[in-house]
Amino acid sequence: MRKKTDHNIQLNLNVRGLGDSATLAINQTSARLAAEGKQVYKLGLGQSPFPVPPSVVAALQAHAAEKDYLPVRGLYALREAVAAYHRRTQHLDFCAENILVGPGTKELMFLLQITYYGDLVVPSPSWVSYAPQAQIIGRKVRWLATQEKNDWRLMPEDLALFCSEDSSYPRIVILNYPANPTGSTYPAAELKALAKVARQYKVILLADEIYSGLHHQGQHVSIARYYPEGTIVSNGLSKWCGAGGWRLGTFAFPPALQWLLEGMASVASETYTSTSAPIQYAAIEGFADNPDIDHYIALSRRICGALGRHITKKLQQADVAVATPKGGFYLFPNFSAHAENLRARGIEDGPTLCARLLDETGVAILPGSDFGRPREELTARLAYVDFDGGAALAALAASGNHPPAPESYLPRYCARVLEAVDRVIDWLKQTED
Repeated sequence: MRKKTDHNIQLNLNVRGLGDSATLAINQTSARLAAEGKQVYKLGLGQSPFPVPPSVVAALQAHAAEKDYLPVRGLYALREAVAAYHRRTQHLDFCAENILVGPGTKELMFLLQITYYGDLVVPSPSWVSYAPQAQIIGRKVRWLATQEKNDWRLMPEDLALFCSEDSSYPRIVILNYPANPTGSTYPAAELKALAKVARQYKVILLADEIYSGLHHQGQHVSIARYYPEGTIVSNGLSKWCGAGGWRLGTFAFPPALQWLLEGMASVASETYTSTSAPIQYAAIEGFADNPDIDHYIALSRRICGALGRHITKKLQQADVAVATPKGGFYLFPNFSAHAENLRARGIEDGPTLCARLLDETGVAILPGSDFGRPREELTARLAYVDFDGGAALAALAASGNHPPAPESYLPRYCARVLEAVDRVIDWLKQTED
C-alpha cells in the first residue's frame, strides 16, 4: 500500500502545474473572446489555413465505413505509401517495415520517450510540447541555447560541446525544421556537420520534419541523408496536407533502430491500440505520388512564402527584429528594441507583452517563454494563418502562369493577417507617444 501511495505522489509531481498546452490554450481563449463578440486575430495556434486536398477528402468518404481494428503499426498499404513518399521526396531508403503509424506525431513522440531511456535534448526555442511530455514521463530535459544571429538554429559546435560533457550518456536530440516557432531551416552544410557530431556521440536524432512539405522553395533536405543509421524521421498529415484534426502521424526508423520501433509498437498496443481506420485508408492518398497534391502543396508554399516575407519586412521596418521565414507559417519576432517604452507601460516580459497585446488589440500570439526562452525575453511566436486558405489557393490556381503580385494578392486574400500585423505595429508606436 505504501508503494502505491508514493507512486501516486510522484505522478502528481510530474504533472503538477502543467495546464493545457500553450497552443491549445490560446486557441480556446481566442474562441471564447470571439464568442463574446470581440475582434480576435488568431495568430496563436499553428493550424494550417488550407483545406484538405479534395482527393484525400474523397478517399476518407469512400472508406468511412471501415470499422475494424487495424494493425498496431499501421495499415500495411499506408506504411508502403509513407516509405515511398520518403524515397521519392528525400531519397531515403525506407520500406514498409520501417514505418510506425500513430494518432498524430505528438503521440508518437510521447511513446518514444516512454520507450527509450535517456535525456531529451531540445534547442531553445522549440515547439511547446517536447519538454512537457518529458516532464510527464519524468525524463530530464536539457535545453541547448541558440542565438538570434543564427536565426535560432542549433549550431554543430554547441551540440558537440554538450555531448562531450558525458559522451556515453543516452540521449535523444530533437531537430525540428522548417522550425516551429521560428520558420528557419538548415543549410546542407550545417546538417552534415550536425550529423557528424550525432554519429560521433551515438546520439539518436528525431528529425521532426512535419513542415518539410512547406519549405517555401520546395528544397527541404532531411538530415537522415547524412546520418541514416541514427535518425528517426517524423512526418504526418497535419501541416502540408492541412489535416491537423485528422490526427495521423508517422515515424520512419532506420534498420539499426528497429528494436525501438518494436518497443514503441508494444506500448501502443497497450494504449491506443491502433489509429483510426478511415483516416489511415484516406492517408494513403495523401502520401501518394499525385500531381494534384503536388500542385496543391506548391501553391501553399508560394502563399506562405510571400505572406511571410511581406509581414517580416513590415515588422522589420517597425524596428522589430525577426528573421525571414524559410518554411512553414511562423515568425519569431523580438520586440526588445521597444523594451524601454514597453517597460514604461508595465510590460517587462514576454507573457505580459502577449497578454496586453491580446487585450488591447485583439491579436493573439504566444510568448517565447512557452517555447523554452527566458520569461524576461520579449520574444513571441506569430503564426500567420488567420486567412481563408481555400479562397487563397483557388485564386492563385486561377492565375495560371501569371501569378498576381503580392501587393495586390495578399491584401485581398490574407487581409486579416495583414491587419493583425498593422495593429501590432500601431500598438508599438503608441508606447512611444
